[in-house]
Amino acid sequence: MMPAASNVEGEGVAVPPILSVNNIEVVYDHIALVLKGVSFSVPQGGIVALLGANGAGKTTTLRAISNMLKAERGDVTKGSVMFAGERVDRLTANDLVRRGCIQVLEGRRCFAHLTIEENLLAGAYTRPDGAAAIRRDLEKIYETFPRLRQRRASIAGYVSGGEQQMCAIGRALMSKPRMILLDEPSMGLAPQVVEEIFEIVRDLNTREGVSFLLAEQNTNMALKYATYGYILETGRIVMDGPAETMRENEDVREFYLGAADAGGANFRNVKTYKRRKRWLS
Repeated sequence: MMPAASNVEGEGVAVPPILSVNNIEVVYDHIALVLKGVSFSVPQGGIVALLGANGAGKTTTLRAISNMLKAERGDVTKGSVMFAGERVDRLTANDLVRRGCIQVLEGRRCFAHLTIEENLLAGAYTRPDGAAAIRRDLEKIYETFPRLRQRRASIAGYVSGGEQQMCAIGRALMSKPRMILLDEPSMGLAPQVVEEIFEIVRDLNTREGVSFLLAEQNTNMALKYATYGYILETGRIVMDGPAETMRENEDVREFYLGAADAGGANFRNVKTYKRRKRWLS
């Protein structure tokens, strides 16, 4: 099951997804098969969560989409990735950014020796529309992230983790993306800061129409803000559905939200086996 295509208002015309991942396999070093037939889609203007434990394959999936596997000796050996109706898995990462899809890497990855403002301006490097338009968008970033305006002259390596995450997202927005791949945005941040980051993501989605694919271990937070979710285990999609439905699913609640029923602990291994067999069947 995948998110249904939306309809153009008043016309009843189906709108294709902005991102479609079709049965991809990823191999590292020509030996290690990491992703095994992964398929999912992100609708235009949607927020989709890609969930799973550490090592499930979330970051590899995002790197396969953004064409960043080569740096880690990985290859998409089967399947395809479509963005905005065009096959993109054979393009460079730079080509994909120019088409409007950009990844915010796990761990924030700001340019630590540059100021916050210099980091933001670096995100506009590929834009051809001139300094005036870039300055207008920089002002919009500061309106979205007031803390970045206060720290604009600060060296990025010395600001807080939350401010670095805001800077990384702001830098991505400066490229005027249609879609952002956001890898573990909650990692290493205090709960209050995580909530603030996700509120900003929802605001950008609503106000600017930016689509998001969130790779997250924090299942509870991701499903609160996403409209649809996929669970990845050992390189396979084992469950998917609307976010609200997944939050109420017994298996998801037990294994990902930490909300097991009181009597379930004594049979955890048996239940894990049965449920995983059912998911993969």
